[in-house]
Amino acid sequence: MPDAPAPSARPADALSPAADAPARRTVISVRDFNFFYGKNQALHDIRLDIPERQVTAFIGPSGCGKTTLLRNFNRMNELIDGVRHTGDITLAGRSLWDPGLEVIALRRLVGMVFQKSNPFAKSIYENVVYSLRISGLRDRAALDEAVERSLRGAALWDEVKDRLHESALGLSGGQMQRLCIARAIANRPKVLLMDEPCSALDPIATARVEQLISELKKDFTIVIVTHNMQQATRCSDQTGFFYLGQLVEFGPTAKIFTSPVEKRTEDYITGRFG
Repeated sequence: MPDAPAPSARPADALSPAADAPARRTVISVRDFNFFYGKNQALHDIRLDIPERQVTAFIGPSGCGKTTLLRNFNRMNELIDGVRHTGDITLAGRSLWDPGLEVIALRRLVGMVFQKSNPFAKSIYENVVYSLRISGLRDRAALDEAVERSLRGAALWDEVKDRLHESALGLSGGQMQRLCIARAIANRPKVLLMDEPCSALDPIATARVEQLISELKKDFTIVIVTHNMQQATRCSDQTGFFYLGQLVEFGPTAKIFTSPVEKRTEDYITGRFG
């Protein structure tokens, strides 16, 4: 595989969706990436490309490194003491560790939805506009537009449009998770990361979120970590199988689940371990 492009000297906002050149096939490239929690190596020589406007799923048993890699895509792991890495990850050809790219700017470009819904103890409206207010947006009409756009994007608008100023904590579990998705896309990020987004949801709410993921990929590149292999087959276009910190196999989801190259992949998806 070709080496990743050298880090660019562009300013941080040059990676924003509005400033993009015509669409690139690859949005995130991972090259020879190793990651360490202190002396413990969690990822070994990871190389893969995340394609634009598709859903890429990471599967594998607990502790295999899939969430660790996901959290590196917006540098969330740096909140943990003693971590370090070698190799590189690029977003649109630019290193995530480019000194000119601030972490706050990166996280506007790479949104994240966590395993457990985490709405703020604020109104539905204020949850959606939180990051926009932090960014300095004060225009009420622009905020109102962002709320409707984001809630529609998260398939939640029709359910909450008449109670936008009520507490988000009064929503159901599935609605809370969709609100967190609305909050994550309010900034119009380039990439949306999802870490086990349905693990705490019932089957009906899970089906709603999976349908939403299929709609969101029209506008966003999505990377999802899931333990649910059926979910990976339903939602994703590409799948990577991780085991003991290694990326064992990566490719089109249909191929991974019907004719994997690696025996470890076959053993995992057929339930022989994991």
